[in-house]
Parts: sequence; C-alpha cells; structure tokens
Amino acid sequence: MPTQAIQPLIVQSDLTVLLDERMSGADAAREKLLLFAETVKRAGTVHTYKITPLALWHAAAAGLREADIIGWLSRFGRYELPVQAAAAIRIHMERFGQLTLAMHGGLLLLRGKADVMRQLEPFASLAPYVLERVDAESWHVLSESRGLLKQELIRLGYPVVDRAGYHPGEKLEVKLREYTLAGKPFSLRYYQREAAARFYEDDAASGSGVVVLPCGAGKTVVGIAALARVSSATLILTSSRTSVQQWKAELLDKTTLEERQIGEYVGSSKQVRPVTIATYNMLTHRKAQHAEYTHIRLFGERDWGLIIYDEVHLLPAPVFRMTAELQATRRLGLTAALVREDGCAEDVFALIGPKQYEMHWKTAESERYIAEVTCTEIRVPMQEKTAERYLEAGARMRLRIAAENPEKMKVARSLLERHKGKPALVIGQYLDQLHEIADYINAPLLTGEVSQAKRKALYSKFKAGEIPVLVVSKVANFAVDLPDAAVAIQLSGSYGSRQEEAQRIGRLLRPKQEDNSACFYTLVSDNTKETEFALRRQTFMLEQGYAYERRHATVLDGADGEEARP
Repeated sequence: MPTQAIQPLIVQSDLTVLLDERMSGADAAREKLLLFAETVKRAGTVHTYKITPLALWHAAAAGLREADIIGWLSRFGRYELPVQAAAAIRIHMERFGQLTLAMHGGLLLLRGKADVMRQLEPFASLAPYVLERVDAESWHVLSESRGLLKQELIRLGYPVVDRAGYHPGEKLEVKLREYTLAGKPFSLRYYQREAAARFYEDDAASGSGVVVLPCGAGKTVVGIAALARVSSATLILTSSRTSVQQWKAELLDKTTLEERQIGEYVGSSKQVRPVTIATYNMLTHRKAQHAEYTHIRLFGERDWGLIIYDEVHLLPAPVFRMTAELQATRRLGLTAALVREDGCAEDVFALIGPKQYEMHWKTAESERYIAEVTCTEIRVPMQEKTAERYLEAGARMRLRIAAENPEKMKVARSLLERHKGKPALVIGQYLDQLHEIADYINAPLLTGEVSQAKRKALYSKFKAGEIPVLVVSKVANFAVDLPDAAVAIQLSGSYGSRQEEAQRIGRLLRPKQEDNSACFYTLVSDNTKETEFALRRQTFMLEQGYAYERRHATVLDGADGEEARP
C-alpha cells in the first residue's frame, strides 16, 4: 500500500500558516496562499504566512469564496483544519459585502442586515457620521464623511462595499491612438485591457480600486486606458518630477490629447489643465509644521472625474486625508507591490478601493512582457577595523556601518568587470557611500542633489550607451525609465523594505530587444544585522517566485588594486 504524501501546510488556530517547501505540492499550495494570505517570514525551508482580515477582504473582492479558501487549506493541510481557523475565515469573509453605501432619494445610506446594524450600534466612534437611523437596516449618514466613515468601519473590522456612485466630472474627449507618434502600431496588451475593464465597467457604481502589475509591465498604460474609458478631467498624482514628464510623454504618444490639454504641476510650473499631473511632494508641501498644505486647492481646481494614484503604496498620510474627502470622484491606484511598511494598507483599501486586478511577476516574465532576472545575495566580510567599529557601536550605528562596509566597493567593481559591456546601475542609500563608489569606479552619480536638467541628460546618455555605469540613490527607485539597464548592484537600502527591493529590481525588468535577461546583486555584510534586513527585503520577491542565490565574497587585504572575487 503506497505511503500517503505528507502535505505542505500546517494551519494554526490563530490563522498562522506554515509552508514546508520540501513537500510535494508546496508550489501549488504557495500559489493559492498568495491569493488570501500575507507573507510574514521565510526561514530555511519552512515559511510563515498570516491570513489577515484585509487579505481575506481583497480575496473576497476578487471573487473568491470562503469555501474556496477552506477547501484549499484542507486539501494542502497536513492536519485537519482547526475549527477556530475555519470559523474565523468564515466570519471575515462574510463581513465583506454585509455593509453597503448607496444613494437613495438623494440620501447616502449605510445598509446592512438588522443583526449587523445592531452590532455597529455600540461603537461611539461612528456617531459623528450618522444623521438618523432610518430603520433596522438603514442609517442616513453624512455624504461629506463618506471616506472617513469607510475608514472607521474597516478599522472596526467591517469593510464597506461602496455603491453610492460617482459624479462624471468635467467631460473630456480622449481616445487611444492606433499608432504612436513614431508611427508604431499601438494596442493594449490583454492584461492591460482586462485591468482597465475591471476598474471601470461603464456603470455608475464602478470606478475605484487598485491595479497591481510588475515593474515594466505597463502600469502607466493601464492608467491611460482608464482615463480614455472614463473620458473626463483627470488628476494624476505620482512620485517624482521625472515621472510627471514620463506620464505626459506617454499621454501624448498614446492618446489623442494635445499638449495644451496636459498640465504639469511641479516647481515653478503650476499648470492646471484638463489632465493635470502633480507629485505627492507638491501636495504635501507646507511652509510650517502646522500650516495649511500650500497646494491642497489643486483637488478643487477643476471638476475631476478621475484621480490616478501612481505608486499608490507611497501615498503619504496627508493625501489619505485629502482622498477621504473625494469619495465621489473615481479613483485608480497603480502599484507593482501592494505592500506598505507603515500599517496603512487598510486605508488604501477603504479610500482608494480593493485590489481589482493583479498579475504575478513570473507570469509576466513567462509571457516575455518583462525581462528574466536572476537575483544573487553576496555576503561580504568586513575588515578587522570595520568589524571592531561595528561591535562597539550602538544598534542604529551598527546598521550604518554594515551598510557602508568599504569592502562592498571591491565586490561591486569585480561584478562590473564581469558584466562589462552591459549597462549597469549601482544603487545605494547613503550619499557618502555613493560619492565614494562613484569616484572608485569612475562613474557619474545621480542623487537628489542633481538638477532635473542634468538628471535628464544622464538618463539620455545612459540609454544611448554613452554611459555604461550609473551610480544612483533612492531617487531612481520609482518611475525612472531605464529600459536598457541589464545589471543592478545594491550596496545599501532602507533597512527591511520589501517595497524598495521590488522597485530596485524593477529597474531591470523592462524587456530587452536581444538578450531579455538581467542580473540583480545585493551586497550584504556577513555576520551582521544587515543579513536579517536583507531576508526581510527579499520576502516579496521570493513569494513572486524569484530565488536568491547566496554566495560569499572573498575580500583580499592589501593594495587598492586587489579585488574581490564573488
């Protein structure tokens, strides 16, 4: 009689799930887990996940049922699914859809079954938003507090399905081109078309949510397609001035919009036009800590029918507050990785909307929409003096010393020699380190200190092949069009930021014409706290199916000319 296969999942009563990747079926189990659970950590061959209410609500919004999830956990579970876990999943899944917001007779009503509404009655925090209890299943609520009410309800564990509709905004005729300005045929890829359709289904109640696509897969095009479907005045918020220029170029290239219809709201050029592109920094600027936000009026400058939040995972707290007041305007969030390190993921769900569409990175890679990337973590030893400084330092300074380990420069130079002829980026967190490596390898440096004009010139020369290596700070984390970068070497980063790791790898993902492959190296000081942060940084990419090969560098003492051999 054949021995029964040992299943890969161990589900605990508190909704913690352990995945044993040694077992057959582990890959299939992981694929399902990613639909309704969040990664906590990966250690050895046993990885830890958590089934959170938010993850379950995203799953419910995508059409999954509690029976699907419980069925998968039972199928892949090593032991019988704990009764408490199954009950908790049912409770959280059932709560999605129990409450709705809808307009009726000109009134904004919060509706739910009588027993659900009774559960809400004791919460004093809801009182400021409720004008009248119409009946056992309906409350008349303040229309101007639509966003704040949704925020508070999700905080209490009751997500709201918003069916109150949206006003159309100022009409704007926009169509997608069949040919770009360069005369190349243009059409939406299948997933871009599906994402735009999922966001806006041409009815009064649709038009809010988040689209998740890998870097380089064309999130901007999805935003443009949504704009064309809605065909109304649109405010686009993005992460940097460089990104503002890229959005404008893409709009002119792929839509019938004319330059006079597109405004850039940056620096000294504050143009408010039917399509206006601004940065988060501009909107959160104020002259003093407790002063009004200088440019908050932009939200009311026109009758916007759509607001696009590019890199929605970066949305700063003040913009959340502004967004809470704009719930009658359609809202689209775009991101490559819907993970936040600040605990505000529920605010994205409540105020922008649930995940409407997601494409996994490896899916895009297998279909050749993005480049194939190999990831390598190189452990770099520290010289004796540096190690002594590290041991004598406090916790925060230890991280800085490990990140700026001088031996990393030798390893970086060795890697650049190995990949000579391929366009490469050297990426880091600390300016002193970046200035030093730029001098060491004789490469130009791009940081926040560099003017916009010089940045543009450096990008152009890099893309033209005139600059083989570019040293960049975190200003290049987002929305920088470097389609020919084939190698990236990460010297240091923002501690354990999963989002930053994904975005830096994203600099390599735009498809290449010939060899559609790229290499990402992350240099980590061995036997230091940096190794723990590196593991956390890699979590998102690991769950997307990217394996990090770990290697150890041999660093030689002595003359400056001696190099590391990774």
